[in-house]
Amino acid sequence: MKSELHVPSDLKFLTIVENWLLGCLEVHLKGSVDWSRQSSRLRLALVEAYSNVVRHAHKDQPLLPVLLRLELKDRDIALEVWDRGEGYDLSNYLPPCPNDRQEGGYGWLIIYRLMDKVEYQLQVNGGNCLKLEVTLPETVQPVSAQPASAI
Repeated sequence: MKSELHVPSDLKFLTIVENWLLGCLEVHLKGSVDWSRQSSRLRLALVEAYSNVVRHAHKDQPLLPVLLRLELKDRDIALEVWDRGEGYDLSNYLPPCPNDRQEGGYGWLIIYRLMDKVEYQLQVNGGNCLKLEVTLPETVQPVSAQPASAI
């Protein structure tokens, strides 16, 4: 399954972005994964990625579009977030230290912790692409109690 969404760079569209992702995935995954847990995980990763584009890459440019691409194969999810900003050099990123009581910089850390693979490419086809990949675990079906055989 593949899906694509073009949305303005404005946090007012965050609910639309979340509903697009969760709606697409729920149709295909709800019975095969722990949906309540996995939907929260995916939603948080997307919220962090989209809000970073709005607040940093497209800062004060709400007319610049954000392109979101989703590809689902079985339980393998690939999500791309495309922006038209200057980009960010990830080699300069230092995760926040809990003792510093730092206010920002947690978005990348959250994304890296929630996803299996995070890749960021600068200036590809006129834009920057953040690619997030994850394989969701299958729902473990409880083994029903089998009556003991009579001896």
